[in-house]
Amino acid sequence: MQYTNILQYLEETVLKVPDKPAFCAQDSTLTFRQTYEASRAVGSFLYQKGYYKKPVVVFMKKTPEAIAAYLGVIYAGCFYVALDEEMPKHRIELIIQTVKAGMVICDETTGEMIREYGFDGEVCQYSQIVQTGIDEEALEKVRDAQTDIDPIYAVFTSGSTGVPKGVLACHRSVIDYIENLSEVLQFDSDTVYGNQAPFYFDAALKEIVPTMKFGATTHIIPKSLFMFPIKLVEFLNEHKINTICWAASALTIVSSFRTFEKIRPEYIKRVVFVGEVFPIKQLNMWKEVLPDALYVNLYGPTETTGVCCYYKVDREFALDETLPVGRPFHNTSILLLNDDLTQTPFGEVGEICVKGTCLTLGYYNNPEKTREAFIQNPLNDMYPETIYRTGDLGRYNERGELCYVSRKDYQIKHMGHRIELGEIEVVVNMHKGIRTNCCIFDDIKKKIVLYYVGDATRAEVAEFTKEKLPRYMFPNVIVQLENMPYTANGKIDRVSLKNKYNEEK
Repeated sequence: MQYTNILQYLEETVLKVPDKPAFCAQDSTLTFRQTYEASRAVGSFLYQKGYYKKPVVVFMKKTPEAIAAYLGVIYAGCFYVALDEEMPKHRIELIIQTVKAGMVICDETTGEMIREYGFDGEVCQYSQIVQTGIDEEALEKVRDAQTDIDPIYAVFTSGSTGVPKGVLACHRSVIDYIENLSEVLQFDSDTVYGNQAPFYFDAALKEIVPTMKFGATTHIIPKSLFMFPIKLVEFLNEHKINTICWAASALTIVSSFRTFEKIRPEYIKRVVFVGEVFPIKQLNMWKEVLPDALYVNLYGPTETTGVCCYYKVDREFALDETLPVGRPFHNTSILLLNDDLTQTPFGEVGEICVKGTCLTLGYYNNPEKTREAFIQNPLNDMYPETIYRTGDLGRYNERGELCYVSRKDYQIKHMGHRIELGEIEVVVNMHKGIRTNCCIFDDIKKKIVLYYVGDATRAEVAEFTKEKLPRYMFPNVIVQLENMPYTANGKIDRVSLKNKYNEEK
């Protein structure tokens, strides 16, 4: 079947396994039938209220009902913007100002809260909306008019100015992504996902949409469990979770605290990581405990619908190596370009640029930023062809595999040398007493600052880096932390570390 709308996944599956649990949390579970009926009720309500091809904010806790609300927005021919109370207040305010939505769908805990963020539109309770009778004629009318390039969500990322940019994804880019991902990871109806990513990031699509496609099951893991690795693994075992698609930092939290000495995941078949480089030391700990699992490294920014490249771990790596991001999905191409937008010679570092159906529509209500990032392919002047400039640096290794090197933002000039801060981090991660680390650069005093979490002393770390790195790459300042700060999507919060350094110096 040729899919043109992500809702077709749900509509096919509800006919096969209507009473199978689809989305599960601590306090609630929705079967496929319940998800289908609730989302169609939400869609009917929005259509009757005159919402069509408009943004609708969903401000709910991370629950199965929130997923039904997202799907309901799509049923109405609109696109959703997911908010969560764990997001910083100023960020929510900026998103609300940017979107200018007329309606917010809330739950019992967030209904009053939304007014505190400056929203002055219509606030509707999910629990009341789902009581709406399903308007079959209206939903059919919406479906007939929909195309596969209609937007279905806007995910907000922070720009260099700190002003969030809303990335608009459409049916086609999501479908292409899910079909490719499912083929690579061999999903099926027996797949049981353990969801880690917040719903307001595109990363959660890796569980939500394949669950609908295959009639699988997703368990929403309580965020608090990631502070208690043993309890986290107990949760995985209790719910027989066999697939985890987590940020690399979440996997590291489990392996670096010697969790596997006390308990092991009993059902895991797929370990998938994304977002940041997964240290080889930590990967080896997982492989030792789960030698038969499939390990896959995913790469891709939000602007490419989350993921555009993959690498199945098929060999051993030295501790000072980094995993490749491999090859692009079908229907996707990678270009490596120099600063002057010419093609980078094979083996040399260039900016990773992406083209294909994985590209999103651009930034909501921000044509200037869209034009800066989504540009005409400079290697083609014969017809319109859009590529996305990721701002990431990469190169091809001798096997022809794409390797992520660093963000362009993390490339510095120090003591006359061009340095990738990520190279220092890879070396520091080799130390047996290091759990995780991060380097930032003091642009004023021209100092490399290393933050780390682990049992090693600062003196030991300093001595180790002097043995392993050239002099111009030595960290000038080394700071031991009790805990590394992370963003909501599981990446190390470099902005927080830089602010911390500026405050203390």
